[in-house]
Amino acid sequence: MKFKLWLALFVRCVLLCGLVTGAALADANVEVRYQEEIFALKARADVSAALDHVLTIAPRSRADLVELTEIPAPPFEEDQRAERFAELLREAGLQDVVIDDVGNVIGRRSGSGAGRTVAYSAHLDTVFPAGTDVTVKIDGDKLRAPGIGDNSRGLVVVLGVLRALQHAEIKTDADILFIGNVGEEGLGDLRGVKHLFRDGAEPINSLIAIDGGVTDRIVYGGVGSHRYRVTFVGPGGHSWGVFGTANPHHALGRAIALFDEAALPITRSGAKSSYNVGRIGGGTSVNSVPFESWMEVDLRSGDLQKIDQLDVALQTAVHQALQEENAEKTRGDGLTVEIRRVGTRPAAKGDPSSPLVQRAMAATLAYDLEPQLRISSTDANLPISIGIPAITMSRGGSGGGAHSLREWWRNDDGHLAIQIGILTLLAEAGLAEAALAD
Repeated sequence: MKFKLWLALFVRCVLLCGLVTGAALADANVEVRYQEEIFALKARADVSAALDHVLTIAPRSRADLVELTEIPAPPFEEDQRAERFAELLREAGLQDVVIDDVGNVIGRRSGSGAGRTVAYSAHLDTVFPAGTDVTVKIDGDKLRAPGIGDNSRGLVVVLGVLRALQHAEIKTDADILFIGNVGEEGLGDLRGVKHLFRDGAEPINSLIAIDGGVTDRIVYGGVGSHRYRVTFVGPGGHSWGVFGTANPHHALGRAIALFDEAALPITRSGAKSSYNVGRIGGGTSVNSVPFESWMEVDLRSGDLQKIDQLDVALQTAVHQALQEENAEKTRGDGLTVEIRRVGTRPAAKGDPSSPLVQRAMAATLAYDLEPQLRISSTDANLPISIGIPAITMSRGGSGGGAHSLREWWRNDDGHLAIQIGILTLLAEAGLAEAALAD
């Protein structure tokens, strides 16, 4: 008891006397009590052993990064990588590991039985289609391959935190779920976390997701999105023989132009928002009027009202283009159009003063990094939107070329993200009473 009192007084003195970077404290607005909590954790012998172990296992982490990256995980085809990730969780010491109905890998590390559950996750999937060459190439101190950062490195961070806790035999109050989830990218539509937080699911009290590259970045709010597939359909035919019939490609071109004209002013003021026509397709040959033309459209903002405005602009433009193309035909039947929602990510406003965000910021400060609060589109969107504490933290290191064939990652102090993750997770999960007594 005397030691605990002494430690608490020492921690407060350190913080108030400015031994932790003063400028960072002022800018981050981290409450002293959360800094004390993190400082006390970091000073414990068992936690210190876990933090040091991260450096010891660096070669294994690099090997895991290469192996997982070279297992393809296209959207909706994450099975092979999921199986290997489940094996790695078991090898790290978890006995209760399952792959659920939608493909999420879930490994439980039991706590003291107090009833709370904290999830620590990274998504399994990449944006790249089947057949993409995902062989890791070494380029000096860089590792190059599609998906190596986003999000193979995230999975490695999850494994690193687990191995460190196992090595130090740290007992937590809450159960911790170590998760590799599906469906974060593209048209996956967050199906992994939507399943984890569905009505009737086993409760998860908070989520820490790993995604994104800059070590001091903490995502505390969600950029929402509506995603659509718009399809114009017509009779088609020979480009000479049926000239004058309504052309789906022409209608699609009109729709894109009208939408761009209406949507751009919406993005020029107020909360940041964006729109993008990401894919288009249809048609059979250069000398055939297509019978189908389609596009996939992404609308984004952290402000739901902005998303709704962009949504109205898209719907209006598509129907206007349909009417104009049909009005100009001189033969045959008119076009029809289907506007189908293929993705919905809720916009979610986070709270910087919430305990989970404060703990993540305090853990970042503990390594002399100034935390940067951001909003983004991540797995944390869903739980935040329904009132469950959630953040997304960094996978660490440095990298570039995300979502491109030129993607790379470099181990620039990559251990810091794992160490910051350990402190944040332990603060959120709590140490078991037996561990506190020790």
